[in-house]
Amino acid sequence: MIDSFSKSLIVKGTFDISKSETNYKGSISKDDGEKMLEDEMKTLRLLQEKFYADGSQSLLIVIQAMDAAGKDSLIEHVFGGINPQGCEVTSFKTPTSKDYSHDFLWRHYLALPQKGKIGIFNRSHYESVLICKVHPAFNLSEKVWDNVEDFDDKFWKNRYESIRNFEKHLAQNGTKIIKFFLHVSLDEQKQRFLDRINEEDKNWKFGLGDMKERALWDDYQKAYEDAINETSKDYAPWYVLPADSKWFTRLAALQIIIENLEEMDLKFPTLSNTELGELEVAKLNLESE
Repeated sequence: MIDSFSKSLIVKGTFDISKSETNYKGSISKDDGEKMLEDEMKTLRLLQEKFYADGSQSLLIVIQAMDAAGKDSLIEHVFGGINPQGCEVTSFKTPTSKDYSHDFLWRHYLALPQKGKIGIFNRSHYESVLICKVHPAFNLSEKVWDNVEDFDDKFWKNRYESIRNFEKHLAQNGTKIIKFFLHVSLDEQKQRFLDRINEEDKNWKFGLGDMKERALWDDYQKAYEDAINETSKDYAPWYVLPADSKWFTRLAALQIIIENLEEMDLKFPTLSNTELGELEVAKLNLESE
């Protein structure tokens, strides 16, 4: 494990985003961290095979962050080496008219992983209490409310309660939930935006809308703080990962996932005596060909 700093990444009690580190300040160097990442990916690959074979539980990983915090690259570097048959990534974009014709959790139910599989939500049901809280008019697309004045404290408390109930239901029915908030600083986001503008092969990642959202930084920080405080529970904990150093973010996320898989007491299926006998017969028949 990286060091005791990793233990502070899980949110318990009251979370104050202004006092939360965006940069790793431990003793591991980048070179050592990247070597550890490579080694731990082998561990994850073996655990995923056992997880898939066991087939008794599912794993849902939720990734939320401000723009340019490293969501896509984290998914690529942490999960790039595992069996794609046992893993599915869902990136949630702007809801469609069909999505809006259902409750706000509907499309997320459809993307949940089946038992034995890992599901990764790149953005998630939390957009309904993040971007929709910063831009409350978006909620009017649901056609249930008349104006933005309807989105008062009671409305948001009901939303948080719906999310807690949703996640508790999943946890009670065999889905392990891990939620990552990639906490990037305003300065680091600026540099990454500049990189996207200055490097031609990254231009496609930058949109003018990114600047409009950046101007609402403080509103988003408050929305994240509220959402994390309202929904970090033992059955669905939030981990706040310092995201200014991508190598650390990836390593911390990978080790947290490994820890959670190891706690599941996974087992390869065992055969009955009858099945073992049939296996021996099949072996003899093959060897005699």
